[in-house]
Amino acid sequence: MAQWTFLTHHAHVLLAVAANNDATVRHIAEKVEISTRSAVTILNDLEDAGYLEREKRGRRNHYVVHPEKPLRHPSNAAHTVDDLIRALLDIH
Repeated sequence: MAQWTFLTHHAHVLLAVAANNDATVRHIAEKVEISTRSAVTILNDLEDAGYLEREKRGRRNHYVVHPEKPLRHPSNAAHTVDDLIRALLDIH
């Protein structure tokens, strides 16, 4: 039987960053249970699409999530990243 989840890896990475915007790529990858290479690719996708920004702080990255951005799927486009974060994380 194939395993699947309701959320994509992109959503999980975004949620991991929202929960800890100073997390390392390694930490994000471990939290989402993907390779660091996959985490970097997804972070690049999210940055290219304007869902987050990376700021260098010394040797580490700090992430800024753009909560006002709409979700990408047409059936969810009336909802924002903030709606997703509030629904799935214990962040208020």
